[in-house]
Amino acid sequence: MRDYLHHSSTRRIDDRAVNPLVGSLLLVAVTVLLATAVTLGAGMWTLESGGPIATFELTADSNESEITIDHVGGDPIDVAELSMTVAIGGKELTHQPPVPFVGAKGFNGTPTGPFNAAADSEWRVGERGSIAVAETNDPELERGESVTVILAVDERRIATLETTVN
Repeated sequence: MRDYLHHSSTRRIDDRAVNPLVGSLLLVAVTVLLATAVTLGAGMWTLESGGPIATFELTADSNESEITIDHVGGDPIDVAELSMTVAIGGKELTHQPPVPFVGAKGFNGTPTGPFNAAADSEWRVGERGSIAVAETNDPELERGESVTVILAVDERRIATLETTVN
């Protein structure tokens, strides 16, 4: 019986020594698997292009009801992919300019520069575009009001411009 107890006692000591070893091996294996998964996942990520980078200047004239934007620096802009959102006094115009266009509801005449559908489809540094807001559009362009214009290419915002109407 003594041999049985000794054998049983030795077996428990051996089992205790094996358990931390198995636990350590499992921990190392899980760590390697997680590192592999993270590495593979990171390799699949692609950085999306943020679109063109450009600088603009905005002016607004109440006498002419005109909003003018100058392209003063940066990448050329594909006007066919450009969208413009105009707000006066914090309120978006009822009729937004469908850039490029020739004659649109809410605007007088035809726009100038790259906003005109007949112009070159690329807006480059040094070029100026303007639109004339009609009295039928709401709100009207009045002296002292703030004007905000958001420019986006392929639905990615490239500029938020702000000025006060002269």
